[in-house]
Amino acid sequence: MPVLEVITSSGLGSLLGMRHAFEPDHLAAMSTLVTHERSSYKAALLGMCWGIGHSVSLFVVGAGLVLLRAGMPSGVSDLFEFAVALMLIGLGARAIVSAARQDQAGPPHSHRHSFLVHRHGGAPPHVHIGAWTFARRPLLIGALHGLAGSGALTALVLATLPSTAARLAYMALFGIGSTVGMAALSGVLGWPLARLGGHHAVARGLSLAVGCLSAAVGLLWGYPLVARLL
Repeated sequence: MPVLEVITSSGLGSLLGMRHAFEPDHLAAMSTLVTHERSSYKAALLGMCWGIGHSVSLFVVGAGLVLLRAGMPSGVSDLFEFAVALMLIGLGARAIVSAARQDQAGPPHSHRHSFLVHRHGGAPPHVHIGAWTFARRPLLIGALHGLAGSGALTALVLATLPSTAARLAYMALFGIGSTVGMAALSGVLGWPLARLGGHHAVARGLSLAVGCLSAAVGLLWGYPLVARLL
């Protein structure tokens, strides 16, 4: 196989992977995750975790189909797409509920200063996030997106690239490109969010807007699939 064929297909795959990161369902899903981040670095890490999950599932399923020279059944592809739509609605609902709860304080408790005793509200309910907990959600979200897109990508490479090596190289670089694109996008989004997050009303409004957007994209994404699945 000519080396130029691999280089050309790989370069095109990485560029298209970067563009792929900007598709509406990807943007909607990631925006619900980075809205609560106050650091560009952490936001970029979230995007990278999304890209890793997306790339792994995309390449594993896609490579299997390429090696078998088979396409994904349309019913299975529609089912994965519908799962993405449900996930977007769920993420949107979670962001909306989070915005609604931002004014809630924890249970009141008594506090003593020498002879003075007073009561005040405690910290709102929260959880402490570890490294795996931080990475798990974007990894799983990205993996589901990868499953939904693997059928279309496999059909593309089977139809346009003549050799198995070129097809696998294209898919690998496509995944790397989407990881880089999403990490960069999330980092850029994290910069203004880190500065706006100190304003409670603005942070709450962003969470509400992002939640509504994600839910709307999920509904629009899933509605045409219902008829096909039924």
